[in-house]
Amino acid sequence: MMKVTLTGEADTLTSVASAVAAPRAHAPSRFADYLELTKPRIAVMALFTVGAGYLLAAGGAAEWRVLLNTLLGAGLVAAGGSALNQLFERRIDARMRRTLKRPLPAGRISPEEAAAFGAGLAGAGLAYLAATVSLPATVAAALTFVAYVFVYTPMKTKTAWNTVVGAVPGALPPVIGWFAAQGWNGGLGWKGALAVFAILFLWQIPHFLAIAWMYRADYSAGGLKMLPGCDPSGKRTAFVMVVTAASLLPLAFLVPLAGLGGWLFAAGAIVFGALFLRRTIEFARDRTDRKARRVLHSSLFYLPAVFAFLMLDALLVK
Repeated sequence: MMKVTLTGEADTLTSVASAVAAPRAHAPSRFADYLELTKPRIAVMALFTVGAGYLLAAGGAAEWRVLLNTLLGAGLVAAGGSALNQLFERRIDARMRRTLKRPLPAGRISPEEAAAFGAGLAGAGLAYLAATVSLPATVAAALTFVAYVFVYTPMKTKTAWNTVVGAVPGALPPVIGWFAAQGWNGGLGWKGALAVFAILFLWQIPHFLAIAWMYRADYSAGGLKMLPGCDPSGKRTAFVMVVTAASLLPLAFLVPLAGLGGWLFAAGAIVFGALFLRRTIEFARDRTDRKARRVLHSSLFYLPAVFAFLMLDALLVK
């Protein structure tokens, strides 16, 4: 059944491919196409937070073998999820200027190949985590995969609030690392896992809304119901961005109450959180692509800086 459905759209994808394909001499290699299916830049960011979650939970008891196994297994799961995400969104990508040259809409990789590739990577990653790390880490990775591929992905065409839903699987990678180090009940337990989850969850919303604002016309052409596409004035988008960025500031004090981080983290979180909030307020006053890009750039400084302060506080100061 799946093969018939996938093959039935071959004519459509072929017409798209003929319109966008580069000359054969300059076509990407098969390896490059499969690599693109894994969304490597997003995977690197996710693995950074997986590693941070593990190091924060393990502290001085960190084992590099466990960390590397966790990163490898989680990386495979993330790569598989990205490939299946592109499989399910191939017709959407074919209607968007920024994505129409991806391997699937351009016809360089077939849907059947992408399905086998994505499922194989995800299955291998979960099996590897189960065999080399722990059941809690495997469960967290499986939950991340299911929420991303089968909940968030289809919701992108159904509701403008899909960004909030997508922030859940987006915030789970550090929890994978956390459970790899402590299991269900060790050390700070669920309080620490919830703390790192909260930071990443709130950060994602203004970060992705800034992107959605800059590409709102493209997203609308693809049929994605992003908040900026349903908000021509940008007032609701700006309101949500300001509120979620402001919500990061109290975490400077709440996270230490959960037993994670201290004065160094609090100081860093306040400084970088205030700068992030300032950019969202500037966007609220002047809702332009230029201001949205500044929010995006500020978000890319905030996350690594705050996690770095958190790790320095946990590993050095204490």
